[in-house]
Amino acid sequence: MQIHRLKLVNFRQHADTEIVLGPGITGIIGPNGSGKTTLLEAIAWAFYGNPAARGTRDSIRRIQAPPRSQVRVEVEFSLGAHHYRVVRGLYQAELYQDGSPSPLADSQQEVTAKLQRLFGMSREEFFSTYFTGQKELTVMANLGPTDRGRFLSKILGYEKLRAAQEVVRSRKAQLRSEREGLERGLPSQEELERERTDAVKRVEEARERYESAQRELAQAEAALESEKPGWERMVALRESVLALEGERKVAEQHVQEARRECERIDRELADALAAQAKLKELETVLSEVAALKQEEERLEREARAAGQRRALAGQRREIEHQLSRLKERLGEMAGAEAFLERAGRVLAESQAALEKSQAEEEQLRTAWVRDRQDAETKRQALRDQYREVSAHRESILAAGPAGKCPTCLRPLGEEYQAVLETLERQLEEIELNGKFFRQRVQQLADPPAELREAERRRERAQREVEKALEEVTRARERVRELKELEAECRELESRAAELDREIGRLPETYDVERHQAVRARLRELEPAVSAAERLRVRAESADRLVAEAEAAERRLSERESRLAELVRAIQDAGYSEERFAEARSRYEAVAARVRQAELAAARAEGDRKVAEESLRNVERRIEDRQERLARLKELDAELALHEELDRGFHEVRTALNAQMRPELSELASSFLADLTEGRYTELELDEDYNILIVEDGRAKPVLSGGEEDIANLVLRLAISQMVAERAGQPLSLLVLDEVFGSLDERRQDQVLSLLRGLADRFPQVILITHVESVREGLDRILRVSFDPGRGTAVVSEEREFAPHGNVAA
Repeated sequence: MQIHRLKLVNFRQHADTEIVLGPGITGIIGPNGSGKTTLLEAIAWAFYGNPAARGTRDSIRRIQAPPRSQVRVEVEFSLGAHHYRVVRGLYQAELYQDGSPSPLADSQQEVTAKLQRLFGMSREEFFSTYFTGQKELTVMANLGPTDRGRFLSKILGYEKLRAAQEVVRSRKAQLRSEREGLERGLPSQEELERERTDAVKRVEEARERYESAQRELAQAEAALESEKPGWERMVALRESVLALEGERKVAEQHVQEARRECERIDRELADALAAQAKLKELETVLSEVAALKQEEERLEREARAAGQRRALAGQRREIEHQLSRLKERLGEMAGAEAFLERAGRVLAESQAALEKSQAEEEQLRTAWVRDRQDAETKRQALRDQYREVSAHRESILAAGPAGKCPTCLRPLGEEYQAVLETLERQLEEIELNGKFFRQRVQQLADPPAELREAERRRERAQREVEKALEEVTRARERVRELKELEAECRELESRAAELDREIGRLPETYDVERHQAVRARLRELEPAVSAAERLRVRAESADRLVAEAEAAERRLSERESRLAELVRAIQDAGYSEERFAEARSRYEAVAARVRQAELAAARAEGDRKVAEESLRNVERRIEDRQERLARLKELDAELALHEELDRGFHEVRTALNAQMRPELSELASSFLADLTEGRYTELELDEDYNILIVEDGRAKPVLSGGEEDIANLVLRLAISQMVAERAGQPLSLLVLDEVFGSLDERRQDQVLSLLRGLADRFPQVILITHVESVREGLDRILRVSFDPGRGTAVVSEEREFAPHGNVAA
């Protein structure tokens, strides 16, 4: 794989950076914290997404970038015979092949999965193969023997075997647990056979008892059926006699009631005939009372008419008084509609003036608020920027020249003073701008004079509108009151005319003295009238009572005849309580025998079902035992298989680890010989994975810091070579980040010479360093610096691509 082009937009320190890469050794040189390693992070992020980036997704966007600004990384690379372009943002990603306008994949997950299949490597394997940092060179030296082997196994992909072995061991433990549970719950075969024999015997005995109970029940039911007809006839006879006896008692009551009714009617008939005789003596008085009542009714009507005439005349006078007052008020309300029209015109003019003043005020207020908010926003942004730059400067001051940069964690060295001066210039510029916007905010704190004048004009117009509205309201109220008065006038005039017509229809004469005399005579005759009314009620019932007496005699004769018939029917039935008690005793004895037989049969059936269920339970337990035995055989076979798998995985891992050390030693030795110009030709890894250098046939551990760096570098190259070969990809790209840390200039030149000598293996090498002395050994130099004024990283090319003659094109 080779990378051809890299473009970063708002990624970390880079606002808009584009780099074209080629074959040979490309050096990316710059001070610590300038954004060199960010270029490699962008490549990894484009390939594998957010898991390959430092921090969270929200920390990727450049700090000084506007909100919602686009974040994008674009990488062009070739792999095999194809050319690819991957574009990734915070929330979307696309992958193109061979210049096609249609993407192969167009989502975050699809692009990551597609690239992982193309590379044949996971994210960890990709980093282990192509990327090498200074910390990774010394990682094995800081680990124990077991952790060194585990580290190499993880890089080379052997950890997948360990993970598979863990799965096998977990399944093996589950199988053992299941087998132990089955064995503990497995019953004895002899015990089950004894239980089945006992259950069969209990079933046979229960069935015999059940059949005997059924026979006894059939005999009892037959006896009951034989006794049942006679008992039913006796019950029916008793019910019939009881019904006749009830009717006899009712008939006797009816005869007595009929006799009492005849006696009552005779007494009332005698009283009615006596009342008729007394009523004839009062006929003269009653005639006089009838005439007086007719006269009293006529006089009552005349009295009511006279009172009504007086009331109507009073209402007529009141209406005339109200009409007089209304007409006076109507005169006062003249001109109300003209007043309303004038008030409406004044209101319209006042409202138009108010709308104009409101528009002028709103325009001036909007401009003032916009200017004030803009000044406050810019002042707050400067405050935030000042705090951020001050914190950065304080952290650098605290670290000192020998400290590490808070951003990239590398020593500041000679860049310390330059970085401090840049940050101080930024703080001075921020303070100057802050003073300006502070004065601007103070100037805009109060509304301007033209806005206050517009507010006063609007308030005056508002008062004029309110005054006009009050006038319109008063005018409308007068018009409404005028219409109501006119309607009320018309209603009163109509009512006066109606009263005149009613007074004209009433009579004008009434004799008060005669009315009083008639009332006095009627009061004198009231006792005689009351006595006559009472006698008339009693006398009028005589005819009715004669008919009732005749009907009562007929009912009495009929009820006496019915009573005689019922008495004869009871005597003819031949029923006695002694015969009924004897029949009931025989029937109840047979029914009790049937109930006892039913209970015995139910108990026998229950015992039979319990015995049969017990037999079925034993048979089910026998079947369950057979199933458990079969499952135990399956578990034994599967357990044996997993035991064999566990041993197999262990042997494979042992064999791979045994092969790994010689193979790594051989590859590292070839690199070491080239790097040391033949001084050291052999490197070995002992059983604890310690690095040993063979000199004059004797293996010795590395001693100096330079030798350790060289040994770690060649071992790292050998590991990358092995990972690439296992992934089926040629190791054509190598990225080294700050690997010249403790090497002297001679060793640095030797490392460059080694990389140049390995051009057939690594056609493209990218070196990231802050060491300036290696510039002459590079084919191409990209200078990375940080511009504090713009807050962005700047990448410039110091030397055009001009590969040495011995570098593969």
